[in-house]
Amino acid sequence: MPHLLLPPKACGPKLAGFCLLFILPLSVANAGGKPQSQPQPPAIVNQADTAQTPSRGEAVFRAFAGAYPDRAGDAEYRDGDWTITVYGERFYFAEGRLLPASLRDKMNEYSAHPFYDYTEELPPWKPATEEETVRMKEQEERRKTTPAKRSAHFYDALWRTRNSGESWEHVKQIRFLGHTVQIHYSILTELSLVEEKILRESKTNPAVTAWINNLSKIESWNWRNIASSQSRSFHAYGAAIDLLPKSIVGLETYWLWTAAKIPEWWNVPYTRRFHPPNEVIKAFESFGFVWGGKWRYYDTMHFEYRPEILVLNGIARMNLRDLR
Repeated sequence: MPHLLLPPKACGPKLAGFCLLFILPLSVANAGGKPQSQPQPPAIVNQADTAQTPSRGEAVFRAFAGAYPDRAGDAEYRDGDWTITVYGERFYFAEGRLLPASLRDKMNEYSAHPFYDYTEELPPWKPATEEETVRMKEQEERRKTTPAKRSAHFYDALWRTRNSGESWEHVKQIRFLGHTVQIHYSILTELSLVEEKILRESKTNPAVTAWINNLSKIESWNWRNIASSQSRSFHAYGAAIDLLPKSIVGLETYWLWTAAKIPEWWNVPYTRRFHPPNEVIKAFESFGFVWGGKWRYYDTMHFEYRPEILVLNGIARMNLRDLR
């Protein structure tokens, strides 16, 4: 979904990664990414237990292994925790913190990364109950007073990017739906195939054609943190894009902008949000991207490459070998 034409703001206070922290169904939404509000994986007692009861750490790392077979090794249980190697460097699950061995003893200094529920279809709209509204207000207060601070080490390794200079070296320019986009070199093929699928659909779907024609610009690489947090945005890796429309016909696109006008922004129904056509969303998901419109902290103009989230939630992606 789009974005009011607020140039720098689109990538400034906009924080794609932040929205990621939240599970779509309100009843299970987590608070502002704070460690105390993140669901905790079951404790791992010993190797025998892990063989019988798969833990969250095992599930997450197996998802990474499946999503990035060229970068990540197999999930392994070592030193009392689930681990995985990324380009040869070993990381520990550490209750969702994803830390290298050198930081395991500083685990409490970091917030957990969100590995949220992501549904194949957008669930039916339901207004928040009184209890859920109270919980959302509490989460909002925690978000303001205790910004999330996640270790960037794991994703830095995954994208081979540890500073803005390295990130820029890995960014390549591509034309996407008539606009210039700067993204990480490793997803050039995926984004090109998303475009191919959208353009093919537009030949017979007037709604998709109208959406393409309504695009004002597309924002992608931007070395920055998630707004209102101390955590790195996926825009910083060139792994996220915002598709900004010329007109949003009075609808909402981004929860933080909505909150400036409507304190209980989470009760804004889908009918008052600017959504891309479903065929556009499916085209992105087919090649490993997730859509911010399915997050509780919605960002309907935002897509980011997170195939591990799709794998973790059992959502199939297109196998490039099956292309016709």
